[in-house]
Amino acid sequence: MMGPTVECTVHFKVRHHGQKSLQSGAAPAAPATEQGRVPRLSRLMALAVRFEKLVRDGAVRDYADVARLGNVSRARLTQIMNLLNLAPDIQEAILFLPRTDQGFDPISERQIRRIAAEPDWRRQRRLWAAMLAADHADARSHTQGDAT
Repeated sequence: MMGPTVECTVHFKVRHHGQKSLQSGAAPAAPATEQGRVPRLSRLMALAVRFEKLVRDGAVRDYADVARLGNVSRARLTQIMNLLNLAPDIQEAILFLPRTDQGFDPISERQIRRIAAEPDWRRQRRLWAAMLAADHADARSHTQGDAT
């Protein structure tokens, strides 16, 4: 003779130090992952901010140390660090560029170097706006060319 059967939904929850506990109910939905990849320029901008903080906090002695630790030339590190010469609003826009689904990133580091070399932030903003407008026009012409 068999007793009554009880069915319920359970899931495991990982707690502190990898401990697992049995929880009643369905497992929470996994967070949605964003599609595409973070543009290279956004990653480089984030690196420049991080490297500057490491030097400022004394975690590394100077940018030459950062270059050695990162296994890049000092010239390449200078190119990356020059992104910090951009106006703060341009830096923020670069950090939050939309993800790239396929193909090339819409804005390359090479395009930004000329803007970063301009010391006047107002001129930088004009160059940035002009570059974005030109890129937007190029994207429209490519899309229209594909439709024909």
